[in-house]
Amino acid sequence: MTFTESDLQQIKTKGLSADQVNSQIEQFKSGIPFTNIYEAATIGNGIVALNHDNIASSVSYFEDRRHSLSLVKFVPASGAATRMFKFLFQFLKEYNPEKESLNSFINKNKLKDFSLFRVGLEQFPFYKMVMEKIKNGTVDYENLSSGEKAIEFVNTMLNEKHLNFGNSPKGLLPFHEYKNNHISTAFEEHLYEAALYASDNKEAKLHFTISEQYKDKFKKEFQRIEEFVENKTGVSFDISFSYQQQSTDTIAVTLTNEPFREEDGSLLFRPSGHGALLKNLDTLDADIIFIKNIDNVVVKQYKDEVATYKKVLAGILLQLQEKTFKYLNDLESDNIAEEHLVKIAEFLTRELNVRISEEFEKYSEKYKIEYLTEKLNRPIRVCGMVKNEGEPGGGPFWVKDQNSNISLQIVESAQINQKDKGQKDILMNATHFNPVDLVCGVRNYKGEKFNLEDFVDHKAAFITKKTKFGKDLKALELPGLWNGSMAFWNTIFVEVPVRTFNPVKTVNDLLKDTHQIK
Repeated sequence: MTFTESDLQQIKTKGLSADQVNSQIEQFKSGIPFTNIYEAATIGNGIVALNHDNIASSVSYFEDRRHSLSLVKFVPASGAATRMFKFLFQFLKEYNPEKESLNSFINKNKLKDFSLFRVGLEQFPFYKMVMEKIKNGTVDYENLSSGEKAIEFVNTMLNEKHLNFGNSPKGLLPFHEYKNNHISTAFEEHLYEAALYASDNKEAKLHFTISEQYKDKFKKEFQRIEEFVENKTGVSFDISFSYQQQSTDTIAVTLTNEPFREEDGSLLFRPSGHGALLKNLDTLDADIIFIKNIDNVVVKQYKDEVATYKKVLAGILLQLQEKTFKYLNDLESDNIAEEHLVKIAEFLTRELNVRISEEFEKYSEKYKIEYLTEKLNRPIRVCGMVKNEGEPGGGPFWVKDQNSNISLQIVESAQINQKDKGQKDILMNATHFNPVDLVCGVRNYKGEKFNLEDFVDHKAAFITKKTKFGKDLKALELPGLWNGSMAFWNTIFVEVPVRTFNPVKTVNDLLKDTHQIK
């Protein structure tokens, strides 16, 4: 593809090169192969089941060592809350109180989401805030019809001239209401959690990836709550922020794979999904990194249980890491017995889920050592998995690559060819779901930080269809942060209770027990 001088300048401004952009266009042209799932990971076959003993021992192992470790909690928080209110935006667009009653509109369109929203209205943490805004306005709310009241309430919530929830970052929305009218955001709830498991009991470090346009709002929110949360927890907080780098944006193309252009003729670049956040994660320098999405929080009464399972995952990671580091040091010794090489290979297979080559026994001693070292010397992630209860998204699978290597991976449903009956059957029989609950070890046995870019499967990107100006386009997303971007990490899946997974995907999720004060 030949670019104009204006194109080249735009590409340079993005921190990209023409070669990189052409490589992206070639990906659109060649297509991205589906992931070949070999079988679903299940309890005893890729997923570790917990019991009272290993829960207690893992927590104890973590607690005994946490004070000598550097810990940080990494929270992807760049998303706007727009999708949370999708059905409410649709309501504002379609309902006309002059033509029909509210109940008639709801029943005719079978609006279950809106009915639930309406029934639970006073239980939402923002109810009083919205009503206060309405009362301070110019509308005679009490004399409106029920339909007009609904429009006024929703419009006050979402409209940019009012509370503007629809265009706010999800992390700064009111999530929970406590006694004395204290309203807590998802951002604030992550601080309380971090104090329990991502701190040395004196200080907790958290890193949020946010949209740069919201930087001042997040900083202002931290200033507002810092003293209050520190007094409640007895822990101080070291908060840092980063933004998705423009150099991770990808070019959009037409359906015929030509560069898609804006109305002014410039090239259209788009953020390349959460896989772009690997660069942000790679900047963190810590022994243990906890990863959890911004909307997956609970009210305080459930936090101890959530924290317990985070400690379990961290304890499992530390135990495996200690063994891994010992074996890597052993492999550097001048005189290592054949029996010990077999023992290390068994550790890789049984505890790190690495399927050893069938040719391993035929290798020379020198190559066995090189092979085992390469397999061991990788970042480690321990991932909580919950029983599948119909949630959309990724899950744990054994995957076979083009060279017939089989490995344990998190796979998104979009990566699977569901037109292939065999692949669809494996997907439909999966028992567990990925809630994005990770604990990561990113240092090697010498204490050096891994370069995380070295462990990415660049073939695990996504091509999605979008629209702009009413025109169809294709967009390229980088390999997801917890799937393709971590494809060559050593991976352990652990079953955790479904009650530790409490995302707020729609506003009505705030009505669930784990988001309500009892």
